[in-house]
Parts: sequence; C-alpha cells; structure tokens
Amino acid sequence: MKMNNTTNTVSEFVLQCAIESSHKNITICVLTFIYFMSMLGNLLVILVIILNTQLHAPMYIYIGTLAVTDIANTSVLIPKMLSVLLLGSSVVPYATCVLQMFLVSQVDETESFLLALMAIDRYMAVVYPLQYPSTITNKITAISVLAINVLVIVLNVHSLLLVSELSFCRTNILPYCFCDYVTLIHVSCSEDSKYLISLSSSVIVYGVFPLFLILLSYSRIAIEALRISSGGRKSKVFSTCVTHLLVIALYHVPITLFYMLPGAGVTITRETYNVMFILGHAVPSMLNPVIYSFRNKEINKSIHKLFTRERSTL
Repeated sequence: MKMNNTTNTVSEFVLQCAIESSHKNITICVLTFIYFMSMLGNLLVILVIILNTQLHAPMYIYIGTLAVTDIANTSVLIPKMLSVLLLGSSVVPYATCVLQMFLVSQVDETESFLLALMAIDRYMAVVYPLQYPSTITNKITAISVLAINVLVIVLNVHSLLLVSELSFCRTNILPYCFCDYVTLIHVSCSEDSKYLISLSSSVIVYGVFPLFLILLSYSRIAIEALRISSGGRKSKVFSTCVTHLLVIALYHVPITLFYMLPGAGVTITRETYNVMFILGHAVPSMLNPVIYSFRNKEINKSIHKLFTRERSTL
C-alpha cells in the first residue's frame, strides 16, 4: 500500500474469499460443476443458432446473445473465484481489479436489460401476433442489442470515475472472491455519501426498472393466456411464464439485495454476500440454456440434427 499526505492509494488488492473452511470444498465442487455445465450449454446454444439459418430470427438472436453474455459472465468470475478458493488468497493488481469490476458490471447490466428485451419480445409475440413479424425484425433486434451494450458502457464510465476517487487507508484486503464496485466501497475509507447514492441509483436503473418491464410483460402475457380456449396451449404459456420468472427471480433477487443492502446501511456477514453473489451470477448462467433454449422445440430439433449428423459421418 502506497501512502501520501492527502490520500492512500494501492497498487494491488488481496482477494480472500470469506467462505468457512468447512464449506470451501463443496463451494469449489459446485462452482466447477456450474462452470462446465454453463460453458457446455451456452456454447451448444450458440453453435446450433449459428448453423441453423431457420433460427436466424429475433427470438433466437436474443437467446444467442444471452448465451454469449452468460459465457462472458462465467468466464469473468468463476475461474478467478476458484483460484482464490484453492489458494486461500490471491494478489490482484489494481488495474486488473478495476477491469474485473467493469466487466462484472457490464455483464450484469447487459443481462438485466437483455432479459427485459426478451420479455417484451414474448409479450409482442403473444399479445400482438399479427403485428409481431413487422414490428420485431432482425434489424430491430440487432440494433436493440447493440444499443443496450453501448448504453451500459457509457454509464459504467461513471462508476470508473468514482472508483478512481476512492482511498484505501485501512486495508487493501478484499474479503470477497471478486473485484466489484460494492466490494471496493466496503473496504475503502471514503465516507462521501455520493458513492452509496450512485450504488442505489444503479440498482434502480439496471435492476428495478428492467424487472418492472419484465413483470409487466409477463403479467400481460398471463392475462392473454387466460383468454386462450385451448387448455393445452394455455398450460404451455403459463408453464413458460413460470419457468422464465423463476430464473429471472433467481438472477434479480440476490443481485438486487447484494447492491441494495450496503446502500441501505444493512450489515450482513461476508460469507452471505459471497453466497448471494454466486447465486445471482453463476446459477442463472447455467440455467438459462435449459429454461430459454433446451425447452424450445426448434432448438431441440437443431441439436438432435447436429448430433445425428455427426454420428452418421463417423
């Protein structure tokens, strides 16, 4: 730690995953399983969407983008978390830590908006099926995906500027498995309320607002489903809504609490924060291919054709 007369700066941080020793082995096994299943499932989804031209449609563009985002999410977080758990601690240069913070925020916020776009897409398809093909086109879908990524990058620059102002007069040891805006605020000695206000504002913009759009869209879909006379189709729509909402809740609730509690002045154990972070980031990345892709008839057909074709060529 380097010190001067006005502030304290650090050249590196020490990550110490605050997981009880009795829980470390199971945490390592769970994270390893989640990582490989997430990578396998999401890569398979991307592959079949690229190879099958019939899947080059708005809904599948969103699904493919979600798969790419989930791969980025698991790649940014899980390998580093595993190395910290295996080694007991890990020294991370300041620039690398800030980069991980930026990438974690980028992936989080992009996925949040993307899930909202996917809910709106399903809303348009169910409620306005005749207008859907002309309203939701591949071009509009690509533009919306690009727009949310650019928007998130621009807004995250503000977080980078705030982090550059933080001073670390007490310690450079982070009791978490990762570098994150909340983590850096926790250990800094900067008392200005603007850092917590920024945190709460980000939760509203990136968490609450997209979640509101998602709930509004699925509520409207549910109302429309009640009007369907066919019992089988009605059951299918409700089943889809429920499974989507479950994985969305698993993503939003832990992450929203993770970011909101520090801003509200609520203190919980560091191990609880680590578990909440893992639940909100790692588990949805593994479940998304199952919920959004493998239950889809067209993707299932494409996967079946891909493997039967490979076997026939052997």
